[in-house]
Amino acid sequence: MLLIRKQTTKDDEIIHTVIKAAFEQAEHTDGNEHELVKALKKGEAFIKDLSLVAEIDGKIVGYILFTEAKVGRETVLALAPLAVLPDYQRSGIGLALINEGHNRARELGYDYSVVLGSETYYPKAGYLPAATFGIKPPFEVPSENFMAYPLKEEVPKVCGTIKYAKEFGID
Repeated sequence: MLLIRKQTTKDDEIIHTVIKAAFEQAEHTDGNEHELVKALKKGEAFIKDLSLVAEIDGKIVGYILFTEAKVGRETVLALAPLAVLPDYQRSGIGLALINEGHNRARELGYDYSVVLGSETYYPKAGYLPAATFGIKPPFEVPSENFMAYPLKEEVPKVCGTIKYAKEFGID
């Protein structure tokens, strides 16, 4: 049975292992996603309620993190990373983590989640090109890979370039 819960500090080492394993064979990776998570957890953009693990029979098999970012004056969320152990991929765990993260983000009052990722995977969770919502990337990227998801039916109009947390190293 799948359980999704907030991560605790005692989960940090396992999360590190899950992220490394998940991205080892990834098509697009810099190999430092686990280090990014460590840095984000120490930063101002970190939201402990949106750092979630997926467990099956007490074993952590997945992880997702949403951190704050800015588009103009609006605070939005950046989804990064989403990681599922290779043996558990393609079983719905990633989408379950995204959906639970969206539900929790909605309860916390956020309006948008933004992701840079697979144009075939994230649309399954409802993500659309971010330009649809007036959100621009801070670097050159195909529009189908830079996506956003409105967390509510009625969301404020945003317009501008996303500014990620400084830990992402993007200016």
